[in-house]
Amino acid sequence: MNLLLTSGGVKNKAIHGALLELLDKPIAESAALCIPTAGYAHRGGMGRAWNFIAGRETECPMTELGWKSVGVLELTALPTLDHDQWTAEVREADVILVNGGDPLYLHYWIRESGLADLLPTLTDTLWVGLSAGSMVMTPRIGDDFAGWRPPTGGDDSTLGIVDFSIFPHLDHPDLPENHMGAAEKWAAGLPNPSYAIDDNTALKVSSAGVEVVSEGHWKHFDQPEAS
Repeated sequence: MNLLLTSGGVKNKAIHGALLELLDKPIAESAALCIPTAGYAHRGGMGRAWNFIAGRETECPMTELGWKSVGVLELTALPTLDHDQWTAEVREADVILVNGGDPLYLHYWIRESGLADLLPTLTDTLWVGLSAGSMVMTPRIGDDFAGWRPPTGGDDSTLGIVDFSIFPHLDHPDLPENHMGAAEKWAAGLPNPSYAIDDNTALKVSSAGVEVVSEGHWKHFDQPEAS
């Protein structure tokens, strides 16, 4: 599975170009599924979910890019559905678009729904994450981003598909707490490498490795040395 891990969606030409490279086919010929689930854990989440599905998040382009088709993969519904039915539809998709919101809530439902078990088999599918939809692929999100907690307890661990963590929305004007100093402190508390990225930056992950795609600013933090 290739990954395009964004902070603010497909915001610019550089990220759009990376999307086309990973798809290896035109967007107009690509079938998409979108996952709105992460947004529900935040205040106003139902409206945010609708805006994401309907392509009305103009600041975070994802579903409105001109896909051949877009379906909704609502993770909270999957445990009540026939397993073979929904997994067949996931396998047929070219790309999975994953909304922002709460990364731990998203992680919980990726596991509860059974999607986590399916992900390793989706070798020809592209995962495009938006904020929490990107963070969930990392091993840890850090305590700064741990809001919702699962009923079973747990820490800030997520899927660990990649070996680095992501601090999104770096220096966003509406998030004054997301400044570089905060990112540096956050990174120092993690046992693995990490990136701080702004909304004009994405991380392109493929068999060739990790490539930073940016028309903005970002910083890579090496793994802290063991004391």
